This record gives sequence, C-alpha cells and structure tokens, in this order.
Amino acid sequence: MPNIKSQKKRLITSQKANAANKAKKTRVKNALKKYYAAINVADLESAEQLLPQTVSLIDRAKSDGVYKKNNAARKVAHASKALSDLKKELELAKAE
Repeated sequence: MPNIKSQKKRLITSQKANAANKAKKTRVKNALKKYYAAINVADLESAEQLLPQTVSLIDRAKSDGVYKKNNAARKVAHASKALSDLKKELELAKAE
C-alpha cells in the first residue's frame, strides 16, 4: 500500500481503469463467442446480424485503448473470413 497521497490516488484510478478495461474485453469476448457459435451452427442470418455488432464492439474497445490497432484488425478479419467461408460452404452445398 502506498504512503504518498498521489500514489494512493494513482492506485485507485488504475484499479478503476483496469476494471473498466476488463469489462470491455469480456464484452468483446462474449460477442465473439456468440458470433462463432452462430457460424458453427451454420446460421447465416444470425451471423450476418451479429457481425456488425461484434465489429462495433471491437472498434470501440480499440479506440478506448483496450486493444492495439493490429490486434483489433486481426479479430475483425478472422470474424469476416469465418462468415465468408460459411457463405461459400453453403453455396457449394446448394450447388450439389
């Protein structure tokens, strides 16, 4: 425990920021889990609705400094690729 007044305040503010950032990361992770669950079940409509919401959460977390730029871009790219792969898979299934 710090003895200096400014360090006590710094400890409290950093704990609050840590809690807020952890909540934002959890929100993103839950959105991604929900999105990938829709992809795994091959629910195209649900996945198409969830993608913009998920990308929005990731972008907000990036702008708040929770994720670095490339990390957020990678998460968005993986999610988008999963949807496009599902669309291709469903088109091939229809063609057969």
